[in-house]
Amino acid sequence: MAHATLEEIQEKCILVSVIHGDVDERLAHDYLDELTFLAETAGAVGVMAFTQKLPYPNPRTYVGEGKLQEIKNYADEQDIDAVIFDDELSPSQIRNIERALNRKIIDRSILILDIFAKRARTFHAKTQVELAQLQYMLPRLTRMWTHLERQKGGIGMRGPGESQIETDRRIIQQRIALMKERLKEIDKQMTIQRGNRGQLVRVALVGYTNVGKSTLMNLISKSDVFAENKLFATLDTTVRKVVIDNLPFLLTDTVGFIRKLPKQLLESFKSTLDEVREADLLVHVLDLSHPNFQDHFDTVNSTLQEIDKDIKPTLIVFNKIDALSEENSLEELKKTWMARLDGRPCVFISAIAKTNTDELKDTVYREVKEIFKVRYPYNNFLF
Repeated sequence: MAHATLEEIQEKCILVSVIHGDVDERLAHDYLDELTFLAETAGAVGVMAFTQKLPYPNPRTYVGEGKLQEIKNYADEQDIDAVIFDDELSPSQIRNIERALNRKIIDRSILILDIFAKRARTFHAKTQVELAQLQYMLPRLTRMWTHLERQKGGIGMRGPGESQIETDRRIIQQRIALMKERLKEIDKQMTIQRGNRGQLVRVALVGYTNVGKSTLMNLISKSDVFAENKLFATLDTTVRKVVIDNLPFLLTDTVGFIRKLPKQLLESFKSTLDEVREADLLVHVLDLSHPNFQDHFDTVNSTLQEIDKDIKPTLIVFNKIDALSEENSLEELKKTWMARLDGRPCVFISAIAKTNTDELKDTVYREVKEIFKVRYPYNNFLF
């Protein structure tokens, strides 16, 4: 059976998740909500969710055989198009599940890669996504339709008795090499661009996907960056020069992080993440209205650790306070444990309602000014 791309999904899909480790019911529910949102962003509709509590996912079929039969019965009754799993599946797991369910099987990685492919607008983003997709596809070739475009073939061009799959594998490997070369070229250009930005202090907005980084970017820089209530609305890095009280600095909007981000994406988005590496100050944006924001905070921090081992000055911004109930006033929030999260400066705002944005600008100004003073101790004409 062909490996599914989400373009082909008409509508109905089942969501499947294994609850393992120390994940409680509430957290499992949040994870399923996120998977539902991912499916919707990709253009599918989740009609039913199946969860199973196991010490670890079944190495053959991800869920137990009884649960798999339950999923099959439901899929047959409701004429389901696809089944989406909340983990990356191994090639053998996909093969076994496909055989049992006779449906399109989509794992979390291909789901996220598909959303990235849908969102990619520039040549740079498209190249990064294609590289990640090809790297995902290579070990899974045995179970896909293997009629890739013939780029080599004919007398003298193939080894004796080379099979269809070996030909396809070689085509994909050539394509991966080409994408890597392209990214190297783009990387060089971007390094030159970053070098040309002069000596300005660099501030990068980081955070989980859909927390409001682009809305915040629009607010601070007064520019028009694409912002939408969808996952991964931003794939391309946007850099703007911002001036607060005559102190200029560069503000960067970066791609959002997510739980279980496919490792292929981290590798191929290296040049985008270089903006985070080269930043002097990180502004970590959190969605305070999300019940699981602490988990999001930890996910982003561990991903940042993978990208850059250096500990950078960080400002924590709690966004979307307008979505909280009325008893959570700004003054009350400032008295909570959140105001001292990680021992770093914290600000509570609503980027959409423009609540408390002056305090945010003052705090950013203070942080940038400190970095500027350390870097240029004799250049104090700006303040």
